This record gives sequence, structure tokens and C-alpha cells, in this order.
Amino acid sequence: MDVERGIRLGHSVLADTRDAVADFHRQVAQPDMALVLFFCSSRHDLDALADEMNRRFPGVPVVGCTSAGEIGVAGYADGSLAGASFPAGECTAEVGRIDDLQRFDIDAGHDFAQGLLRRLEARVPAAGPGNSFGLLLIDGLSQREEPVAYALQDGLGNIRMIGGSAGDDLRFEQTRIFHDGRFHADSAVLVLVSTRYPFRVWRSQHFVADGERLVVTEVDADRRIVREINGLPAVEEYARLVGVSPEQLGPEHFAAWPVVVMIDGGDFVRSIQHANPDGSLTFYCAIEEGVVLRVARGEGLLERLEASFGQLRDDLGELQAVLVCDCVLRNLEAAKAGQKSAVGELFRQNRALGFSTYGEQFGGVHINHTLTGIAIGREPRDG
Repeated sequence: MDVERGIRLGHSVLADTRDAVADFHRQVAQPDMALVLFFCSSRHDLDALADEMNRRFPGVPVVGCTSAGEIGVAGYADGSLAGASFPAGECTAEVGRIDDLQRFDIDAGHDFAQGLLRRLEARVPAAGPGNSFGLLLIDGLSQREEPVAYALQDGLGNIRMIGGSAGDDLRFEQTRIFHDGRFHADSAVLVLVSTRYPFRVWRSQHFVADGERLVVTEVDADRRIVREINGLPAVEEYARLVGVSPEQLGPEHFAAWPVVVMIDGGDFVRSIQHANPDGSLTFYCAIEEGVVLRVARGEGLLERLEASFGQLRDDLGELQAVLVCDCVLRNLEAAKAGQKSAVGELFRQNRALGFSTYGEQFGGVHINHTLTGIAIGREPRDG
């Protein structure tokens, strides 16, 4: 265990849930913890995990979620438990949960974020954009990320927020958020952190729009289902554009050729989750009728990520932790390209912790096939 005070990372690959939590606790425990953050495989016994977390970290705010892969000091991993503890004094955290996302109200979400921010400001009067950030963890099957991210970022104003949608190891059955001692469904947790450590909010995306424009001509917006593209069945038209037959379409095609939409002059990825028997496509993000999409191609996932970490080190000096919400499709793409171990090693070298997500949030926008992150330097600032 590190002897110096700071953010302590932990990553256990033990299969037994209680043993894994004990191993994680051994790696991250320190006096006066402001926050413990974790990401776990849905294959763990979640009741046992909650019980053991409560027993090992009494009186400490503990927040986490299930994942579609974990990222930590062991690099990319599956079936594991990864996370970190944050020291009080250098870090102050406020945490709040929103339940019943299916009935989420944007105005209430805005007020929730402002209320949480006021609680932080009561403890740290100087809290602001230069020393504070937000982290959103949200049920990855709720299909409510768009309004939640928009409302919370609007409430936080200039304090920047990133986030990730919880996963369940690509089963698409049940994703969970951990807060207040237990796992919750149809919920989201917002963590606000004010810190003396320097940090940067960032994202990495390696897709470039290529090819002809696609117009979405029929959708089931509430269910994120696109029925028609360019007036034709969505599966047939997408398959034509990527050069395969509809029967051949699978996750590897959706990972390699997502579509992008332009927002405020920048390309944001809208990834396809799966093809449906009726010829429609289900997306990880909301898609509206009339939106113009373009098929995108990847250019150097590993190289761009390496360059991003290099820039972060130039800006912040030695990195003591990098929170990452990394789309599961990037994980799949890296594996298909034979680069998963190299990407995992890059994460390990730069002290990344996080998870493979069912979607990412950057500011008030819900996106896919992207890494959103918060890089934290080692040397505290004065004050």
C-alpha cells in the first residue's frame, strides 16, 4: 500500500465477491476518506458486495455501479472490482441520488443539481469551476440519460460534469447503481468533488465522419429504435452502407462503423446496440426523426489515446488518478484489432480507473463510442 497521502487505487480480480471486496479495501483504505468510488462486474454477488462494502467502509460515502468491464491497475479486466479512495482535506465530496428515472422531470433535475451544489458550497465556500467537477453514474438501461445529463449540467452551470451509463457485461438485462449502502435500479447518482488537486476534464474520440448522409425517416424515439433510414428499412440501408448483408450484421460491425451527428460544430457518436428481427435498429442514444447522420470510420484508437495521456501529463505533471468512462464498444473494437492488452497497459501506466460503459456523458450531452474522463494531478494547490 502507498504510504503517502493521496488518491489510492485498487483493483481486485478475485472471483469470490467477499474476498474481492477485502482485497479492494486492503489496497485503498486510508484515514479520513472523503469518498470511495468503485466499478464492479455484474457477475459478482451484488448483495454480498453491498454487505461487505458497508462492513469495510463504515461512515464513508461509497458510490459505484455495475459495468461491462473494469479498468484499473490491472488494466482492462472482466469479472473484477476496481476503484479508488479520495482523501478528506484534499477532497470534499457531496453525493445525491435520483430515483424513478422513468418519471424524471427536467426542472426537478435542475433543482436537484443546484441543491447538491449549495451543499458543497456550504462546506467549501470557494467551490467553483476551477476546483470542482461532477461525476454522473446512471442506470445504463433506463434510456433516460439525455434528459438527466442535460438537466444536471444546466443546474451545475460552469462546473463541468462527465459520466457513464452502468453496464451488465453485455447481457442487457439489469444494470445497477450503488449508493447509501445498496444497489438501486432506475436510478442515477451525481457526485460533486471539490479538490486541491489540479485536474482536467477531457474526452477521447477516434471516429471521423465518412460517406454519404443518412436521414432518419421513421423512429420510435422513446425506445431509441430507428425503423427507417432514407425511407428504407434501417437494417437494410445501414448494411448496404457498410458493405455487408443484413444477415451478417453483428456487434463487430456496429463497433467498427458507428454513425455520428454534428452538435455545435463537433461530431458526436451515436452507436447501434443491435439489429432487430423487424428490420429496425436499436441505438444506445436517443435518435429523432429527421436527424442527419453519417457513417464514421475509426482512426487510431490507441494512438489518439496515447497522445491524450501525453497532453494530460504535460498539463498536470505526474498523474495520480484518471477517472474514465470508456464505451464498451471501444473495448470490443480494441479486442478485435488485437490492441486490448496495449490499451489496458496504457490505462495501467497512467493510473486510470473506471469502467466500460453503455454510454458516456460529457457536459449535458449523452454520447457513445467515446471515452470521457477527469485526469487528476498529484501536487495539491495552495489554499
